[in-house]
Amino acid sequence: MKIAVVGGGSTYTPELVDGIGRLRETLPIDELVLVDPAAERLELVAGLGRRILARLGHRGRLTTATSLEPALDGVDAVLLQLRVGGQAARNQDETWPLECGCVGQETTGAGGLAKALRTVPVVLELAEQVRAAAPQAWIIDFTNPVGIVTRALLGAGHRAVGLCNVAIGFQRRFAALLGVPPESVELDHVGLNHLTWERAARVDGVDRLPELLAEHVDEIAPPVGMSADQLRALGVVPSYYLRYFYAHDEVVREQRAAPSRAAEVAEIERQLLELYADPALDEKPELLGQRGGAFYSEAAVQLAAALLGDAPGRYVVNLRNGGTLPFLPDDAVIEVPASVSRDDVAAVPLEPLEPLYAGLVAHVTAYEQLALEAALHGGRQRVFEALLAHPLVGQVDRAEGLTDRLIAYNREYLPWA
Repeated sequence: MKIAVVGGGSTYTPELVDGIGRLRETLPIDELVLVDPAAERLELVAGLGRRILARLGHRGRLTTATSLEPALDGVDAVLLQLRVGGQAARNQDETWPLECGCVGQETTGAGGLAKALRTVPVVLELAEQVRAAAPQAWIIDFTNPVGIVTRALLGAGHRAVGLCNVAIGFQRRFAALLGVPPESVELDHVGLNHLTWERAARVDGVDRLPELLAEHVDEIAPPVGMSADQLRALGVVPSYYLRYFYAHDEVVREQRAAPSRAAEVAEIERQLLELYADPALDEKPELLGQRGGAFYSEAAVQLAAALLGDAPGRYVVNLRNGGTLPFLPDDAVIEVPASVSRDDVAAVPLEPLEPLYAGLVAHVTAYEQLALEAALHGGRQRVFEALLAHPLVGQVDRAEGLTDRLIAYNREYLPWA
């Protein structure tokens, strides 16, 4: 079995390699190819990856390539985890929207749109290379904004599924609080990527979420950025990304008063690369835990194993709506539990989504459709319309100001600009 990782030079890749090494019985990989144009950085990451696999007793090969094409021979899956423009572009996404009084964030709002415009054309070009060389290979998209990128891939007819670590994070957290194995917790996780709610947490068919909110709400609330009283009132557990919607103005004030997350991550990455250069290091350093993406390796390995092996399972993924949420277009991409196998990824039946959440989901889905149009076809008017449609913008003067800034800061990535 062979897997290629586009963006393999990421400082987070050792987390993935560690998961592949630990879970080698789940996903028996013969070759892992890390693909990244940044050759020097790639070799630092790959060197640590090889040492991790050796320490864990994994016999598979870890190879590198600075372009995708040579990595595709015999590939079974391609995992996308790229960041067009790097942390510098992310820092811009998190700062210039604040000038217009809007949240600065790399996956939603104006910053998220900028990232989508930079990313979608690159991902589609890579996917065409996969289709030409390995048409049966699965594309697993971990690249943000996952919902828009996955919708672009599926709309172009690619064999793709989107992945996020939010659901597995909740599964692990709830399992620890309940004192049960993680795999015994089945989530009723529903919404869009970075716009989801946990409506139930079932163990042996019994919903334990009411118990969690009654006995552990003080532990659950802080990581999602809400108060215990707010969670009790909702009766569900929202993703921490909902704070950008539920407490927008408060978040803007906080962001204006502190360094951007991108600046923090850039410093963490600098330190990590220094650690990776140590030939004695053969495990992921503790500092990597501050990089983000907890449990990403487990989520990726489990999903790849279900797609490529003979062990189908139930996983939370991003996939085509296809009537699952009947108030959305069929071609919208939703994030819900799905039955995953070698041949198919199909959403499991869901209870109707409550109006309190369905309205916001419909609103953001409309934005994502317009965002994808802007990413595919360009044009200032399309960018403006996508921003105006976003619930975190929604005002003409703000949308105008954000449009001008988005284009100015991203001109080198927008051929039409």
